[in-house]
Amino acid sequence: MRVYVPLTLPGLAEAYRTGELGVGPFTAYAVTPGLREWYASDDIEELEYAALGRAAQASLRLLAAAPGAPRRRVVIAVDVADRAASADPGRGPDAAPGEVRVAGAVPLGKAASVHADAADAEADVTAAAEALPTADAGDDDAQVVVDGAEDHELLWFATQEIANLVGRGV
Repeated sequence: MRVYVPLTLPGLAEAYRTGELGVGPFTAYAVTPGLREWYASDDIEELEYAALGRAAQASLRLLAAAPGAPRRRVVIAVDVADRAASADPGRGPDAAPGEVRVAGAVPLGKAASVHADAADAEADVTAAAEALPTADAGDDDAQVVVDGAEDHELLWFATQEIANLVGRGV
């Protein structure tokens, strides 16, 4: 199963340093029955793109909680055994579409790709991270600011480029 793990650049650097993602269990996003229902598509590429988008939103939340991190969303796509990732039944309807729990740490060698914002997204991502609490409280204007981060497509990077990403940013 392909899962999309939300990170920050410091989180990616830590994964690169240790050679693994997470200490388990951790949250990721994947094509799940809930995501299929929410997105209403049978096209697997569209569904994977939707799961990537959900992970990018979760990365933004990580950035909001880490004020010192560079303001760029990061998502790493990794392949795990189907039994290693499951929808979180304890959360029921509160679980986000596509949200899964990965049981334990995943070797970085299982990574298929990394997706990250370009430098030109930094201002919009910064504004979006700052606006999240107000948007969560129901402010429509703040939600527009948060949605502005989604106007930036995440760039695709091969796993061999991780050293460059964590060494000098995107």
